[in-house]
Amino acid sequence: MDFVFVGGNLALDFAGTLKWRRTRAEELLRTPGDLARWSVEAGVLTGEPPLDGEDLRTLRGLREAVYRLVAAALDGRPWPGEDLGVLNRAASAAPPRLTLGPGGLARDGGAAEIGAEVARSAATLLARMPAGMSAGVSAVRVRECARTECTRLFVDRSRGGTRHWCGMEECGNRVKAASYRSRKKG
Repeated sequence: MDFVFVGGNLALDFAGTLKWRRTRAEELLRTPGDLARWSVEAGVLTGEPPLDGEDLRTLRGLREAVYRLVAAALDGRPWPGEDLGVLNRAASAAPPRLTLGPGGLARDGGAAEIGAEVARSAATLLARMPAGMSAGVSAVRVRECARTECTRLFVDRSRGGTRHWCGMEECGNRVKAASYRSRKKG
């Protein structure tokens, strides 16, 4: 199983570890080891931490809170209070411990530190989305993939704000190929 990082934001990439939410949900964080591996591949930590089932449940809860908060902002709805509490509690934890040594910069921690990084990323993003913007903050465009089955979220940094797909490999090419086949049949 490979993780993909197409969201342009750590919290959105974390939310994307549950794929196809509306149809045939595919859980990418099945075990604590998957979560540990994701934390390294995402650059949150430099070594896989020892995690347990409770860590996995807690961080999946944070993931779902992040998804619901972003979805509410995209729909112009108020942020769900319980999800905001989950996010703020996670964001209040200490970030990963940084250690500079001959081998470079090490980022160490466990579940709380992973959660803190994800939650801070989400909070910063949500504060820049139109519903949460304050004076002097420039808006960020967050979208959901245009492929009907896909529920991945991403930051649209395209010049004209016209990005439609979470990524071309998994969604964009498939939609374009299906459209081409449909046109050829007709």
